[in-house]
Amino acid sequence: MKNSKDGIYRSFVKRLMDFTLSLIAILILSPVLLIVAVLVRFKLGSPVLFKQERPGLNEKVFLMYKFRTMTDERNDNRELLPDSVRLTKFGKFLRSTSLDELPELFNILKGDMSIIGPRPLLVQYLPLYNEHQKRRHEVRPGLSGLAQVSGRNAISWEEKFNRDVEYVDNVSFIGDWKIILLTIKKVFVREGINSDTAATMEPFRGNKEGSVEL
Repeated sequence: MKNSKDGIYRSFVKRLMDFTLSLIAILILSPVLLIVAVLVRFKLGSPVLFKQERPGLNEKVFLMYKFRTMTDERNDNRELLPDSVRLTKFGKFLRSTSLDELPELFNILKGDMSIIGPRPLLVQYLPLYNEHQKRRHEVRPGLSGLAQVSGRNAISWEEKFNRDVEYVDNVSFIGDWKIILLTIKKVFVREGINSDTAATMEPFRGNKEGSVEL
């Protein structure tokens, strides 16, 4: 049986903590948000914010906010160039420092996200999950999570999903604060920002046929 204190935290205290901490962070970091917004506008263009639909708690779709990190460069056929070309030095800096994630504080304030939880992924991945992987949507998605402090984009999709479900099964006040502190450490060290083979994490293409669902 799960600890009753953890149940209370998961049901009530976690949301209160998310709202309070995100509001305080927005107030304290407002100068940083403004400076980054101005730099993004001049270096990468408009719009300053990257907005995209992502699935949240119980797979309910919401609009997630981030600072843009890529240009809109296209080829002669008006098709977007590869991420590695559109991701500028400034964009890489925003990602390596996680400054591009700061607008998600407003998602947390609204209740779309939590400070700690599985990262919100693409809507088109929803039909690709097996039953084990779908469990990542039993909690609100997070600004950071167990998968992020365990390797972020440097670990495989399978490892990432296993960490997500491990978090879902063990939500606790102490666990969340451990992840928060580890996240702060990783932001300063700048670990696991990219995968080994791409500028960003490779797309999730589903599970191999015949694989075992954990």
